[in-house]
Amino acid sequence: MHNQPPRSDVLAHVGTNLRTLRKEAGLSQEALATASGISRRMIVNLESGNANISLGSLDRLAEALNTTFLKLVSNPAQESRKLQEVMWRGKNDVSQATLLGATPARQDTQLWLWSLAAGERYVADPDPEGWHEMVFVLEGTLQIDFDTESQTVTANDFTIYSSAQNYAYQNTGTGVLRFLRTVSS
Repeated sequence: MHNQPPRSDVLAHVGTNLRTLRKEAGLSQEALATASGISRRMIVNLESGNANISLGSLDRLAEALNTTFLKLVSNPAQESRKLQEVMWRGKNDVSQATLLGATPARQDTQLWLWSLAAGERYVADPDPEGWHEMVFVLEGTLQIDFDTESQTVTANDFTIYSSAQNYAYQNTGTGVLRFLRTVSS
């Protein structure tokens, strides 16, 4: 996956973010090239929005800038919880990797596969402050009940929220509900 170029609209964000982050770090294009192992010419072309680059090379640039991949590729005007940016495309239109969203993590990240039968409900205990969940529904409809609101997430959609609050999962449909849940602290 790391050998294919991201979509051009992502590269526009990369160019702007790369220039901003490089200047904030006090690095010239030549110094960044040396630190990252990416040619100065590639950096110049990226900053002007005129180059494709592999995901692995973006990782190296982020590391050299002491930042994250996410900060390098994200639209700075968009909330990072719900990005929905295509980061890689294969030869077939069906083949692609989409960065759906992100949340900050200090320590552990857990990936869970959940299934709930029709009418089933799971009430969660609040996590410590700073914990988040990302939920992607594979099949069915998930209702997440918070103290002040409820949120409905249907198949092939997702949500991201702070799990440092009261919440419950509920399958309000008639079939099995299946979803992926990522927990990060």
